Amino acid sequence: MHRIRSFLKKSFTPITIMFIPHCNTRPIRLKAPSVGVVASVIGLTVGSVYVLSVAIDTLEYHRMKQELSYYSSQFLELKSTIVGLKKAENEFKKLFSFKSREDVLNHFDTTNSGSIDMENLKRQIKMTMESVSEIREYLSQQSDIQKSTPRGWPTDGHITSSYGRRENPTSGENEFHSGLDIAAGLGMPVRATADGIVSFSGWSGGSGNLVVIEHGLKFSTFYGHNKTVSVKVGQKVKRGDIIGYVGSTGNSTGPHVHYEVWREGHPINPMGYLEGKS
Repeated sequence: MHRIRSFLKKSFTPITIMFIPHCNTRPIRLKAPSVGVVASVIGLTVGSVYVLSVAIDTLEYHRMKQELSYYSSQFLELKSTIVGLKKAENEFKKLFSFKSREDVLNHFDTTNSGSIDMENLKRQIKMTMESVSEIREYLSQQSDIQKSTPRGWPTDGHITSSYGRRENPTSGENEFHSGLDIAAGLGMPVRATADGIVSFSGWSGGSGNLVVIEHGLKFSTFYGHNKTVSVKVGQKVKRGDIIGYVGSTGNSTGPHVHYEVWREGHPINPMGYLEGKS
């Protein structure tokens, strides 16, 4: 009993806390029991720990929210890709169900079999021209009308399908044909019809192996269905240079060159540019 009284007496023994200001005013003295000072220190410590834990929890919440948003966007992209793949798989299954080559040709991409898929190709060429600085520099420097204007035939052959409305050779549907089909022997050289720089060279769906050349003065030429191509993007070519070899790749019924001339982003009739051989 004596020890308890002694402990309580010490606990409530007042402690003087003195605050001494920097100015000449008198110091401030505060008296508080020992137990009160200890309780205040403990309370301040607990409060600080609590505030800190709340701040950490808040930061962790925002971090998890950002991660969730990122993974959600990734999932949506993956879902879109899966949907596209399933659609392509269904289309191929449909094609494989046909029994003959003619049936496959009649049902495969018939809407674009006679002309180049320009919307997709434009996007590819735009990305190429933005990334290949040589193309931009060439087009800005090229001002020679004679060199930039397409002239001559891309290959030795004869026209089997003209520019304009026609009956699609595979589907029989009436369509607009945005170029010329020039039949020629398999493996015959295909030549550039004007000086320029290659903006596309490779596979392009129904057009098979395709080469696109920018000539300056807003002229472009397209050479489709090549067996192989012999130029690469960014390569400068002269009129008459070999850019590929006649083939029947893509949607084609036989060896020929699908030749298009474009001016200011639109196809024009190539017939007026065939005078003289390339």
